[in-house]
Amino acid sequence: MAGSEEEARYSRQLYVLGGGARRLPESAVLVSGLRGTGAQVATALVLAGTGCVVLHDCGTVCAADRTQQVVVLTESPLEEQLRVGDFCHARGICFIVADTKGLAGQLFCDFGEHFVVDDPAEGDPVSAAVEHISQGNPGVVTHMGIENSHGQLFHDGDLVTFSGVQGMTELNGQKPVPVHVLDAFRLEISDTSSFSPYRCGGLVSQVQQRQQCSHKPLRQALEEPKIQVASPEDLPRSRSLHAAFQALHAFRGEWERLPRPRAPADAELLLELARSLRAQQGPLDEDIVRAFATVSAGDLCPVAAVVGALAAQEVLKAITRKFVPLDQWLYFDALECLALAGAAQLTEAECAPRGSRYDGQIAVFGANFQEMLGHQKYLVVGAGAIGCELLKNFAMMGLAAGPDGELIVTDMDTVALSNLHRQFLYRSADISEPKSVVAAAAVQRMNPDVRVTAHQNQVGPATEMLYKDNFFQRLDGVASALDTIEARAYLERRCLRCRTPLLDSGTEGTRGNVLAMVPSLTEPLRPASAPRDGTFPMCTLRHFPRTIQHTLQWARDEFEGLFQLPAEQVNQFMEEPAFLEQQPPGKVLEQVWESLRERPRDWRDCVHWARRRWQRCYHDAIAQLLHIYPPEHETSPGVPFWAGDRSCPHPLTFNPDNDTHLDYVLAAAHLFAQVHRVPPCRDRAAIRAMLHDVVLPPFAPQEGLQIPLTEEPAEEAQVPTDHRQLTELTEDLVQWRQELLGDEDTQAPLMEPIHFEKDNDVHIDFITAASNLRAENYGISPAKWQMSKRIAGRIVPAIITTTAAVAGLACLELYKLVWGCQELSCYRNSNISLSACLLLRVQPPPAHTYQYGGREWSCWDRLELRAVGADGQAMTVQEVLDWLQRTQGWTVTMLLCGDTVLYDSKADAETRARQQAQRLSESLEDARMPQQQDLELLYMCEGEDAEAEDSRPPLLCSLP
Repeated sequence: MAGSEEEARYSRQLYVLGGGARRLPESAVLVSGLRGTGAQVATALVLAGTGCVVLHDCGTVCAADRTQQVVVLTESPLEEQLRVGDFCHARGICFIVADTKGLAGQLFCDFGEHFVVDDPAEGDPVSAAVEHISQGNPGVVTHMGIENSHGQLFHDGDLVTFSGVQGMTELNGQKPVPVHVLDAFRLEISDTSSFSPYRCGGLVSQVQQRQQCSHKPLRQALEEPKIQVASPEDLPRSRSLHAAFQALHAFRGEWERLPRPRAPADAELLLELARSLRAQQGPLDEDIVRAFATVSAGDLCPVAAVVGALAAQEVLKAITRKFVPLDQWLYFDALECLALAGAAQLTEAECAPRGSRYDGQIAVFGANFQEMLGHQKYLVVGAGAIGCELLKNFAMMGLAAGPDGELIVTDMDTVALSNLHRQFLYRSADISEPKSVVAAAAVQRMNPDVRVTAHQNQVGPATEMLYKDNFFQRLDGVASALDTIEARAYLERRCLRCRTPLLDSGTEGTRGNVLAMVPSLTEPLRPASAPRDGTFPMCTLRHFPRTIQHTLQWARDEFEGLFQLPAEQVNQFMEEPAFLEQQPPGKVLEQVWESLRERPRDWRDCVHWARRRWQRCYHDAIAQLLHIYPPEHETSPGVPFWAGDRSCPHPLTFNPDNDTHLDYVLAAAHLFAQVHRVPPCRDRAAIRAMLHDVVLPPFAPQEGLQIPLTEEPAEEAQVPTDHRQLTELTEDLVQWRQELLGDEDTQAPLMEPIHFEKDNDVHIDFITAASNLRAENYGISPAKWQMSKRIAGRIVPAIITTTAAVAGLACLELYKLVWGCQELSCYRNSNISLSACLLLRVQPPPAHTYQYGGREWSCWDRLELRAVGADGQAMTVQEVLDWLQRTQGWTVTMLLCGDTVLYDSKADAETRARQQAQRLSESLEDARMPQQQDLELLYMCEGEDAEAEDSRPPLLCSLP
C-alpha cells in the first residue's frame, strides 16, 4: 500500500539510497564552518531529510560531543582537524573534512577501522529468467538476460538465489551460492548432480554482499595518504594539491592570513613550505602549487557546490550504509580557469577586496570580470532539480546582476511534494505554483540585483514563433536543465543553428554529466539516443511474462484499458452523434456497449465489478491458457511447451482475507467509482464483508480460442461479429443514448477518464496489486510498493547531492564562456559518480571539419540568406536557387525543408515550373507545415550523390 507523506516527499531519493535512507530522520550530524562549502553540506543534508543537523561556526569545536553520528569540518585549522579527528576515530564517530580554497577543493573521510557497508552497489540487484539448468558438478545455468540490457549482468564471485524454478525445485529458497561466469548467458553454480531434472521457469537473482572498510585516522592519513583518482594520470596532480593544502595550513599558522590574491611573493613562500613537506613523498608539480597559492584566498560558490555535494554524499553513506565511502582523500581543482587569456595577466590590485558580496570571486577573476558577469544574458530551460541549483549559483555569482543583464527561466511545470527534497528554491507553501515564477522570486530574494524573468513555456517546435532564432542569437548562453533526451536534443539543435553557447547537464541517481558546447570550438553535443522505454513484446506481456518488469507493464496496460480508454470512448459516443458511423465494425462498439452495460449504481456495484475483474484476470484467463496449453503440452514429441522462456502459470483462488487480493479490489473499485462519478469508500472491513457474500459462476473454458505465440498478426481471439449482430448492437446503442440523454436540453452524463499519475497513491496501489497477483500466477517474485512505483512510473532516481555537484561543474564552464575563451584546452566535459566518489573531467572533442565545394567547412558553418525579394515578400524558390548559384557557384538539383521537397530537377517540367515560382512561405503552406520565420534548408548539387548529405553546410533563410 502507499507510504507516508514523508515517503512521497523523498521517493526519488529512496530509489538512490534504498532502505538505509530510513535511518536519516533519526540521525544527527555536526557541520562546523558555514561558509560556502559548509553551507552546501548543511543544505544538502537538510533537504535529504537528516533528522538533526547541528551548525557550528565560532570558537573551538567541542565535537558536540558524543551525540553525533557524523562530524563534518570545513574552513578549520589543521590543529582543530587533528584534535577532532582523534576524538572521532577513538569513539567510532564518522569524521569528514571538506575544504575549498579558490579553484581547488579537498575531501577526507575517516569512518573508523571497521565500517560495514550494507549495500555497496547502485541500483537494484540484477535478475534474469532461467532458460535451463544442467545436472552436474558444477551445474550450468543458462539465462535469458533481460530486455534492453547491455553488457554482462553477472560477474565472477556474485552471490545468487533462485526462485520459481520448476523441476529442479531444490534450488528454490536455497542459501545464496557463488557463480562463475562462462559467458553473457551462462553461469556455473554449485553441484546440481543430485537434484531433480530442470523442467522450466525460474529467476536467478543477484544478492548484494556486505563490505567492510577500514580507515586510518587523519593524523596518520596525512603522512601516508591514500588518494582516490579517476585515472592514474591524475595522481601526481592530486599529490601536489595534498602538499599545497598542508602548506596552506602552515602558511596561515605563520602569517595569520592566506596568501594575497595574485601576489607572487606569497606564492613563492607557500611553494617553499610545500617543498619541505614533499621532501619524503616524491616530486612536486610547482606550477600547480603556485597557481593554487595565487587564488587560495578566493571563495567560489561553484567549487563549494561540487566539494560540498561530495561531502554531503559521504555523510549520507555514513548514515545509510549505502555505497562504499571514499578511501580516504579526494582532491578537485579547476585551475585550468587560470589559463584563460583574460585571467592569466591579472594583478594583485585587480583582485583586491572591494567590500563587495563578490569579493571571494573577485579574488580569483578580478573586478572587471565581475562586471562582465553582470552584463550576461542567459536562458535557463527547466526549473527542476538542476535548474534550481543553477539559479542559486547564478544569484550568488552575480550573473545578470548588472543594469543590462538578463536571466530568463522557463518551465511549464508546477511544484510538487516530491520536488521538495532536491529542488532548493521551493517550500511546502509553493506546491501547485508555477516553478519558474517561484524560482525567479527566490532568486531575487537571494540577490535583488539579478534581473530575472519567468516564462511558463516549453522550448520546442510548438514555441518556435516565440523563441525565434533572433531570440537565441542575442543570448550569451543557454543552460539546459531538462530531464528528457528529446528536449535536450532539440535545444542542442537550436543552439547549434544560432551559434549560441550551451551548457547541458543531466543526472540519474548518483551519476551526472556536464557537456559544454562552444560555437566554432567544440563538437556539437548530439545527445545519445533516447533511453529504453520499457516496452516488451505483446505476447510476452499477455501470456508469457518472466520478470516483474513484464507484470508491471501489463498492469500499466490494464490501468489504461480499464479506467482511461473506455471512458474516452463513451464520452465521444455521448457527445458526437456521428461517432457510431465513424467506427470500424466490431470491437470499439462492443467496448462502448460493455462500458454502458457495466455502469454502477453505487459503491457496492463497484466492489462487485472489481471482484469479477479479479476472477477474470487471475483465475479464468490463466485457466483458459492452461486449457489450451496444459502443463504437459509438448510442441513436438519430447519437447515441452512450458520450457525456456515460458513459465507454466497457475490460477489463483480469491481470498478476501489475503491483503494483496483485498488491495486489488479496493484500488480497482475506487478507480472504477471515480470513472463513473460514484462516491468511493475506503473501509477495508466493510469491503471484506461485501466480498464474503459474492458468488461467481464456475469457470467454463472456451473452445476453439487461439492464442498467438509470436508477434505476428493473429486473428482476434473471439468469433467476428456478423452483420446482423453489428446492426442490432448499433440500434441498441442508439436507443441507449436516447434514453440517457432524454430530451435535447439534457446534458450528456459523461464519464471521467483517468490518466495514470505516478504520484497518485491509488494509481500505484492498483499497479502494485495487479502486477504482484500476475507475478504470483507465474511464480515471479513480487515487487514492493516503492519499486513498483519507480518501474511503472518510469521514475528516474534523483538526489540533491548529484544535482548540486552537476550545477557547480556547469558554472565552472560558464566562467570560461563569460571570458569568451577560445582555447579548447581550457574547457572540460565532466562525468561524476558520487556512489564511487569519482569525478572525471576531460577536454571536449574539437569541432569536426569537412570538405565541400572546394573548401573546408566546420560543423558550425552555415550559409545565411535574408530571403526577402525585391518586392518585400518572401523569396521564390527560384530566387533561392539563383542566390546559391551566384554566391557559391553551385547548381542545385534538389531543395528540401525537412522532408518537404521544395524543388526537384528530376520532376516533370510543369511541376518544376510550379515549384520554382512558389514563394518559400507558400511552399510551407502547401506542405501544411507551421509558418516559421527562420528556415533551415537542405540541398543537393549537380554532380554529387546522397552520401554527401552530411557534408554540406546548411542554408538558413530568414523570412520577412
